[in-house]
Amino acid sequence: MDTTTQKQASTRKRWMVATAIILFVLILDQIIKYLVKTNMQLHDHIDITSWFQILFTENKGMAYGMAFSGTWLLTIFRLITIIPLFWILTRIIKKHLPMGLVVCLSMIIAGAIGNIIDNCLYGLIFTESYPEYLGMPIAHVVPLGQGYGHFLDGKVVDMFYFPLFTWPQWVPILGGKVFFNAIFNFADSSISCGAIALLLFYSRFFHIKQKEE
Repeated sequence: MDTTTQKQASTRKRWMVATAIILFVLILDQIIKYLVKTNMQLHDHIDITSWFQILFTENKGMAYGMAFSGTWLLTIFRLITIIPLFWILTRIIKKHLPMGLVVCLSMIIAGAIGNIIDNCLYGLIFTESYPEYLGMPIAHVVPLGQGYGHFLDGKVVDMFYFPLFTWPQWVPILGGKVFFNAIFNFADSSISCGAIALLLFYSRFFHIKQKEE
């Protein structure tokens, strides 16, 4: 096998890995969100262990429930951000850089797309979710355009909650508060794991252009 053929095979392999990761994250993320959205009331929870719960929440903000005013602005920002990420992924694949870079960036891209789907489509295809005490039915899928909101106005579904421990009351400022009280989804975890691994193991590749020069 000549060098050109080997490079072509390597490029195909990297694209296959990137595509598989993106599809896996997207499909699993949407399955989890659908099951939670259509089987739980808002703020309902399932105790898996003393430190892990499935807690159904929705937000119009950023990852881990952080607030952001203007859902459509955030969605447009996410859409714009994905474009350079895809461009970087293409460069990494074409230059045959380490497979780990392909994996990390694919996880980040997949997680971003997962939450974009919520923002773009959930308001169009789902009915509103309500807390159990309001006595409203569990949300369900409706024909396109008959949901609780408009395009770019959907709420992101979150469900993973890890209340690892509560700070002792004597601890200044943090006393009585839960350590790591963020509620997140599979897409958020994909972004975080990809970004952390990228920083820990591949930060030297952030300056590819300088290295080439």
